[in-house]
Amino acid sequence: MLPGLDGLSLLERLRSRGRTTHVLLLTAKDTVQDRVRGLGLGADDYLVKPFAFEELLARVQALCRRSYGQKQTRLVIGDLELDLTRKSVRRAGQSIRLKPREYALLEHLALRRGQVVSRREIESHIYDELVEPMSNVVDSAICSLRKKLHLPGAAPLIHTRHGLGYVLEAEAS
Repeated sequence: MLPGLDGLSLLERLRSRGRTTHVLLLTAKDTVQDRVRGLGLGADDYLVKPFAFEELLARVQALCRRSYGQKQTRLVIGDLELDLTRKSVRRAGQSIRLKPREYALLEHLALRRGQVVSRREIESHIYDELVEPMSNVVDSAICSLRKKLHLPGAAPLIHTRHGLGYVLEAEAS
């Protein structure tokens, strides 16, 4: 019921062009046949209106976990723990308060733990088009996050790979 095109046709076009973007259908069509057709055309999930906002949020979070191959709602990297549902962080049992963008950055690095994440990828994932390509916003965010995660005597968790990006891991390799 989109202008000029219905959602199922749009989904069919996306999939026929090889697009693997996660799709959650929000629709008033509630028959079993409608749900089967939507899922059969390649939707990742199907939610019938009206719905509770909490359910929508939980389904979006599940889709995000799937995009990283992540089934659990808690990530542990060394003594760092992220609760993906509560959006909370603990290090060595101590709660760490992060701003929303700091949390988003940490979660992104944690979901890619052990992998180098480029500045460009961080910019596109965490920030909008307002970030200038030569801006140091990512470097500043990493610096702030490192300070908040720092514990006296504990090894750092975020490592710089010069010219490549950043990696989150319990021990540098």
